[in-house]
Amino acid sequence: MKITEKIRSGYTFFDGGCGTILQAAGLKPGELPETWNIIRADVIRRMHYDYLLAGVHILKTNTFGANVMKFADETGDFTLTNIVAEAIRNARTAIAAAEAHADIEGFAPLPDGRSEATPENPGTRDFSAVADSHYVALDLGPLGKLLKPLGDLDFEDAYETFLATVKAGKAAGADLILVETMNDIYEAKAAILAAKESGLPVFLTTAYDESHKLLTGADPKTVVAVAEGLGVDAVGVNCSLGPEEMMGIADELAEYASIPVIVNPNAGLPRTENGKTVYDVTPPLFAELMKKIAGKGAQILGGCCGTTPAHIGAMIREVKETTPVPLSEKEHMMITSYTHSVEFGRKPILIGERINPTGKKKFKEALRAHDMDYILQQGLKQQEQGADVLDVNVGLPEIDEVKMMGEVVAELQAVTDLPLQIDTTDPVAMETALRHYNGKPMINSVNGKEEVMKDVFPLAKKYGGLVVALTIDEEGIPATAEGRLKIAKRIYEKAAEYGIKKKDIIIDPLAMSISAEPESANITLDALRLIRDELGGRTSLGVSNISFGLPERDLVNGAFFLMAMQNGLSAGIMNPASQEMMKAYHTFNALKALDENCTGYIEYAGRYAAEAAALAERAAAGGAAGPGAGGAGASAGASGKTDAYAEIVDERKRPLVEAIVRGLKERAQALTAELLKQEMPSIEIIDGALIPALDIVGKGFEKKTVFLPQLLMSAEAASFAFDAIKEQIKASGAAQEIKGRVVLATVKGDIHDIGKNIVKVLLENYGYEVIDLGKDVAPELVVETAKRENIKLVGLSALMTTTVPAMEETIKQLAKELPECKTVVGGAVMTKEYAEMIHASKYAKDAMETVRYAESVFV
Repeated sequence: MKITEKIRSGYTFFDGGCGTILQAAGLKPGELPETWNIIRADVIRRMHYDYLLAGVHILKTNTFGANVMKFADETGDFTLTNIVAEAIRNARTAIAAAEAHADIEGFAPLPDGRSEATPENPGTRDFSAVADSHYVALDLGPLGKLLKPLGDLDFEDAYETFLATVKAGKAAGADLILVETMNDIYEAKAAILAAKESGLPVFLTTAYDESHKLLTGADPKTVVAVAEGLGVDAVGVNCSLGPEEMMGIADELAEYASIPVIVNPNAGLPRTENGKTVYDVTPPLFAELMKKIAGKGAQILGGCCGTTPAHIGAMIREVKETTPVPLSEKEHMMITSYTHSVEFGRKPILIGERINPTGKKKFKEALRAHDMDYILQQGLKQQEQGADVLDVNVGLPEIDEVKMMGEVVAELQAVTDLPLQIDTTDPVAMETALRHYNGKPMINSVNGKEEVMKDVFPLAKKYGGLVVALTIDEEGIPATAEGRLKIAKRIYEKAAEYGIKKKDIIIDPLAMSISAEPESANITLDALRLIRDELGGRTSLGVSNISFGLPERDLVNGAFFLMAMQNGLSAGIMNPASQEMMKAYHTFNALKALDENCTGYIEYAGRYAAEAAALAERAAAGGAAGPGAGGAGASAGASGKTDAYAEIVDERKRPLVEAIVRGLKERAQALTAELLKQEMPSIEIIDGALIPALDIVGKGFEKKTVFLPQLLMSAEAASFAFDAIKEQIKASGAAQEIKGRVVLATVKGDIHDIGKNIVKVLLENYGYEVIDLGKDVAPELVVETAKRENIKLVGLSALMTTTVPAMEETIKQLAKELPECKTVVGGAVMTKEYAEMIHASKYAKDAMETVRYAESVFV
């Protein structure tokens, strides 16, 4: 039976932990686990064999960190090709032995499932639990680097790195590819696209923190939307948390996923017992909790760190007695950014129309002049004004649309977390944007013309997205609502031929100007209603098209928007600065009970009244204040932020604070340079603007209202501002003040430096000098550097359980050679108790906590 059939026919069971078992078998601190595929193949095969006797269907290969960054595919034993081939061979050997009910190389498991049997003490064999079908999953783990713009790894480089491992796994005979422990959906996307090139089934599991967010901010339903859009065969969660902590994640995954859900928890959290690291969830408790998770709708179950064959065997015995929750098609229509999803069908969605050159002279000039600051400001303003999505159209005949589309999408995603609508008729520009988009976008657009559908639908299928479908075909725009309905039906049917579901198509029945076609509004409204009632479809419209050629267009737009929503409009492409359309939107939601406790309306009404009073005051003072100046909603978001800034900074510094908070690099640098020209002291700029701005974002990060991407982009904007200050200091010959010097390192054997790099950026922006020793750093180098440089604080990072001993050894040597030096530790596998056990001075759960600790050390 194919694995894709197996996962839909009942429960499918993964194996459990690998690293913790290898440590128990003698893996040394800093030793690369993947090399054991060759030098200790007997241990790897025994581990697989034990899991098979526990009853698993899928074995994960010992290739979590097997990539060209660790293993160059050149000469020698430890090439990537050899590592992967031997990993798959080990799994196949174990499967052959278990299926034949034979010992494997003279070894058999002990009754509790531990891999400790010897030829002299073969233990007991029980083949009754061996499953009737087995599969080998090529295990792809994260690369340990953040992708641009948050880090220094290019998306295409990440893709090529994953592709090299995928090709090796395909050639060696893997049955499927498991992309696991991903904490960034952008890196997951690179891995999935590479995995899909193999033609093998692809599973995805991501690692969440206790707030049910990925490192870069995405929640489970956002991951589901992206994963299903990219065409994975199963989606789920692994690592970081125990089964109890994963209950809520399992609920959300099952609620939104139309594909099988995977849950592979840790055996709880690590603790110490008699000097050894153990996990707090026993096999019986693990089985009990996993039975509950199965009852929530998870169909593919296994384990991660700390789980053993005993855990997995107990789980299988418990879960097999239950009936799986049947899979069902979920009809959620969603798009996403890298942090969150926007769902269509609950209340109307606002798509900001201002990043579009049509009829916008200033925007055309900005495109020609490559004025990215102006373009980004258009996006940020619309977000403040209440847009849910931003339309992005950069099509001008005289510019390179492909290059500009890619750049604008990347820059916008660096400063705003709103999902984007990729708006272009150029298939090359469309693919460029879709490939590098971080999330699941809207795709604007396709229509009923065969050649257009042939161009767009394959791209939508490959990269995922919600496709806007215009009711126009080779014969033009139908003059009746029924004609537009007919085209909508044909588009649905053609999309299905490409494997695109109805929930990923949104119909635009087109709004034409009533100044040219008086009946056009009625036809469009009828079409909206027919698509909703007869097809069960959802719709979008370019609302303001209805008023072209008329005076005071906003009046017409507002009234039409209200009528369209009443007739079923799901999303409006509109100007969120429009008073009339925002009035229509908020009143509609309140009257239709789509606005709980009228909260949105009350907030909008307050802003509207305040703006009206301000306009009246300016008018009385002789200032210009007329329609089109932005309206009541124009400064909605900014006003709240500005008030908060006013408590910290004076008027001259406020724009700089706002630029840093928003992550506007060039703007922050230019504003800093301007303040320096005004002879404002650099220390006043740092203490009065840069640090307060970082504190605003940092506090948001600590409260989980701001996520890692915003934190890093704000830090980068602050770095640009610092660059302007450094230039002035250099020119003046003065010395730059440093708060303190810190050594950072990712410990021996660990190539994952995401956490360390985040800490480095923040420390530098708070005025500390960082000596970054990089990754895979030996304890001796850390100690030598700290002694030579007279360092008071060392930060150590570890992602994998197998490298924690190297962290412990580093701390031990530091305590002996430099007892006055403090150590702060962090990483995915670390806990407060773990840090205390290895005698670290401080455990920091995130980068901001490291900064706070540094502030206490350097007083």
